Amino acid sequence: MARLIHAVEHVVAMPSFRQHVLAAAPAIAQHAPGGAKGVFFGYDFHIHEHGIGLIEINTNAGGAMLNAALARGQRACCPEIEQMLPPSDGVAVLEARIVEMFRREWSLSRRERPLRSIAIVDQSPQEQYLYPEFLLFQQLFQRNGLQAVIADPSELVLRDGVLWHGAMVVDMVYNRLTDFLLEAPSSASLREAYLAHAVVLTPHPQAHALYADKRNLALLSDAARLQELGVPVEIQSILLAGIPRTEIVNPENADRLWAERRRLFFKPTAGFGGRAAYRGDKLTKRAWQDILAGDYVAQTVVAPGKRVIDLQDQTQSLKFDIRNYVYDGAVQWLAARLYQGQTTNFRTPGGGFAPVYSLPSAHDGAACLAR
Repeated sequence: MARLIHAVEHVVAMPSFRQHVLAAAPAIAQHAPGGAKGVFFGYDFHIHEHGIGLIEINTNAGGAMLNAALARGQRACCPEIEQMLPPSDGVAVLEARIVEMFRREWSLSRRERPLRSIAIVDQSPQEQYLYPEFLLFQQLFQRNGLQAVIADPSELVLRDGVLWHGAMVVDMVYNRLTDFLLEAPSSASLREAYLAHAVVLTPHPQAHALYADKRNLALLSDAARLQELGVPVEIQSILLAGIPRTEIVNPENADRLWAERRRLFFKPTAGFGGRAAYRGDKLTKRAWQDILAGDYVAQTVVAPGKRVIDLQDQTQSLKFDIRNYVYDGAVQWLAARLYQGQTTNFRTPGGGFAPVYSLPSAHDGAACLAR
């Protein structure tokens, strides 16, 4: 997984890729973010007996602090388990790296004074499923000497070149919005502040355009296109082996994709959380018309791995994926998500986030096990 992430990062850094993607992106994505790279990218993989498949990349991946809390609660029941757990100081190291990541975003944005305040921003944050994580982030920032608020974007005000939340000057916005291009009326002040470089926004619209727009997976899984961009052969090999073949749905390939639908998964190009996604073998004619009328990609199905758990004296088989939390190309943490149904969710009894253990392997050094 780390090799594939490095390969993606290599291509995204290439001027030919950036020019191609940003030329077709909305104007706000073409706006230079001022140096910030974007915190908490989520590279989501399916793991199966024959290898891995990068299903998607997210640029505001949630759950890192919840997984830190989960890891803090883990205890070894026996020596065999103890050798698989993260080191005892692993969570403290992760939290220190998280704080340092935000400080680095600030310094990369060429701000002269130290970072003083962060607003954790999402639409109606107290109603969000992951609101408890926002509280954990707020506490972490405050323990490290930073002012921190949790806010709806409508609570932000740009005045005299400064972004305010009430009486607090906002230096940085930790962006948890799914309004990726800041188009909603409630995001107006944040959008204006971002375009005026009055605040450091992380992650930002350009990061979403370069990484999370699913049309990019079509480019990254197309050998001919990679060749045209000048991607080195060894990087091409890693990408083509690890990214399921993805195509943009259009009138020219519609008939073929419908005929091949049983081996495909259809996703909106700017979708998130599995919303409006369709598994091809369950696709109806009505849903197909919605796909043709929208902006969709068709991705070759890579079946998720499975784990059997005990739940209320019964065994239950759950699917899982593996999320890599990534900053600036480096993997910070691994987490599994257990679920039933078409896509990952947090509604399956016995499902949700789960730790990933590293096991010794005679073949490749380590193997992942979601528990």
